[in-house]
Amino acid sequence: MTFDLVISLLDATLRLATPLLLACLAGLYSERSGVFDIGLEGKMLAAAFGAGAVAAITGSPWLGLLAGIGVSLATATLQGLAAITLKGNQLIAGVAINMLAAGMTTFLGQTWFHQGGRTPALRGGARFDTIELPFAAEIHNIPIIGPIYADLISGHYILVYIAFLAVPITSFVLFRTRFGLRLRAVGENPKAVDTAGVRVTTLRYEAVLITGLLCGLAGAYFSIAQGSGFGNNMTAGRGFIALAALIFAKWRPVPAMFTCLLFGFFEALQIRLQGVDLPVLGQVPVQAIQALPYVLTVVLLAGFIGKAVGPKAGGVPYTKER
Repeated sequence: MTFDLVISLLDATLRLATPLLLACLAGLYSERSGVFDIGLEGKMLAAAFGAGAVAAITGSPWLGLLAGIGVSLATATLQGLAAITLKGNQLIAGVAINMLAAGMTTFLGQTWFHQGGRTPALRGGARFDTIELPFAAEIHNIPIIGPIYADLISGHYILVYIAFLAVPITSFVLFRTRFGLRLRAVGENPKAVDTAGVRVTTLRYEAVLITGLLCGLAGAYFSIAQGSGFGNNMTAGRGFIALAALIFAKWRPVPAMFTCLLFGFFEALQIRLQGVDLPVLGQVPVQAIQALPYVLTVVLLAGFIGKAVGPKAGGVPYTKER
């Protein structure tokens, strides 16, 4: 495997890991607060549609991004209302969000644009362009260092850089601030936090809204950065892979980043392997190659994760004692 091919594969890994990482960090906030969230997929899908639709209408990716975040925040608020205020089953609330998003995006897409649930293709300035970092062109021809900087580090969408910057920010917020300490405490022992005078419901809503913000960024990435518009079910189960990555990383930000990079690498690899004659196996059917990331997800979770214990109060609605 040549050096250029390695750089190309790693470049694709970063791009494909970005929505997984944003969604994984999103789930990290809500689950650390004690709200189990399997609705990541639905919030990402709703955000992807909102971003794609508004960008197609206005021609502005920034307005599309704001729309995607707004839709995701609204969806997260609805889920919080069901799971926190009304004290409903958190898993069922997440499933409902996923089903609602899948149905509403297709229905609204068909009603508004009459293209089978898709939005019009985004052209020109209606989607984000890649960012070339300073001196990338000048040092491109320097051996080893040049391609790493110019082709691997430079040349990504702004949301890619935001995603990886969110990792140290999340680590600092959760483990170095009062807010993070209280958030983690709410997920472990909400009664003790309540006794100390901290509002459990408020903290959980704040966590759910942060989840909505990050899912909005992840969903917008699909339609106005990586893609050129919204397509039916374009998140394709990545919300569930992000949730698996969160469990694999045992609810910690930095391991979550490396886990998402691993899954992104698997996805990039399956794209490269399509149509390639492999030793002994020959040409593997495309469907089998496409299933590789999902199969490896199950294998890793089943065989290598060990015992993963989530927040002790996770999934349990809190009722204040009078």
